[in-house]
Amino acid sequence: MSVSSTTMPFPARLRTPLQLDSVLLTISLVLLLGGLIILASASITVSDGAAGQPFFYVERQLVAAIIGGVAAFLCLFVPMHVWQSLGPLMALLGFALLTVVLLPGVGYTVNGSTRWLRVGVMNLQVSEPARLCLLIYVAGYLVRQNKTLREKFSGFLRPMLVLSVACGLLLAEPDFGAAIVLLATVLAMLFVAGARWRDFFLFFGVAVLTMAALALTSAYRVKRLTGFLDPWSDPYDSGFQLTQSLIAIGRGEWLGVGLGNGVQKLFYLPEAHTDFVFAVFAEEFGLLGSLLLIGLFFALLWRVFRLAIRASESERHFEAFLAMGIGTWFGLQAFINVGVNMGLLPTKGLTLPLISYGRSSLIVMMVAIGLLLRIHHELTIDAHPANRRKSAAGTRS
Repeated sequence: MSVSSTTMPFPARLRTPLQLDSVLLTISLVLLLGGLIILASASITVSDGAAGQPFFYVERQLVAAIIGGVAAFLCLFVPMHVWQSLGPLMALLGFALLTVVLLPGVGYTVNGSTRWLRVGVMNLQVSEPARLCLLIYVAGYLVRQNKTLREKFSGFLRPMLVLSVACGLLLAEPDFGAAIVLLATVLAMLFVAGARWRDFFLFFGVAVLTMAALALTSAYRVKRLTGFLDPWSDPYDSGFQLTQSLIAIGRGEWLGVGLGNGVQKLFYLPEAHTDFVFAVFAEEFGLLGSLLLIGLFFALLWRVFRLAIRASESERHFEAFLAMGIGTWFGLQAFINVGVNMGLLPTKGLTLPLISYGRSSLIVMMVAIGLLLRIHHELTIDAHPANRRKSAAGTRS
């Protein structure tokens, strides 16, 4: 089947009122606003100690949310075929960000990792925009080279070479978690696009062996792995983060201790407002609250994947692949973060989407949501009977 994308003229789309996915927008806003509330509780102690202001991190996160909201709103007015045509440039931008941050004196180093660029008053974690840029490129590639991908190994190899270089740059920072998320997301996109089973599993096996070798040849990562497997054997060093997280989750029991009443965030649980915000949430809202939060993420993923299916059925394959990639990215990152907090996975340094403190992550994720809302808008407009008649008339002429 030929892969193509039908579009209305750009001026006509500008005159069309926005058709927003109210369910997707509502779920996203609930997660965002709820995240600001739990962030205020999780960060109040560390904010007061670091800056002398109890809501220091919340205020910074709120500014990032406003920036992300404006950027997402602007994305609503950019047709998806424009993003598709910009795919190669987006890939170059992503590689430029991942490369520049490694230049001596340019990248900003925290805790031994050089992942940030100073942009005005904030630090930009380059892996976040680079990931979205590369997903846009891969979605466009899957449209242009779909037949080659399905029939030849070269069609699968090309995006894998691009992905390998990107992951290599991420590992040089080092940012092991971001590399895993990017790798898994792109592989999922290739699988859905019709990559041959043997090509998919060949590269998947090589990737798993490579990641395992990298983990086992680094003393730092080995320490993290052993600490994850048995945190109670060294609860004051390698297992400290995880044991404190498990204590927080256990204290929550069924209904939690109440908003603001958690104690593990009081200098016991490291990174309580970033990597381990879920543990604080579980302590204060309990098992039922945690299940509700996880349910919201499942609802978000259901809506995004449903959007991808609609786009595919409408033969808007670029939009389908991009929505699939964004949904996989959100779901995988949420799964890893919750898994780390519960002791099911080793620490990866990944934020909980729309919840954890992380301005770069929040802004880029809101831009991604803006792209999803734009996809919904175009699908809704195309489905309108009048537009279908115009499209059919244009085809006949």
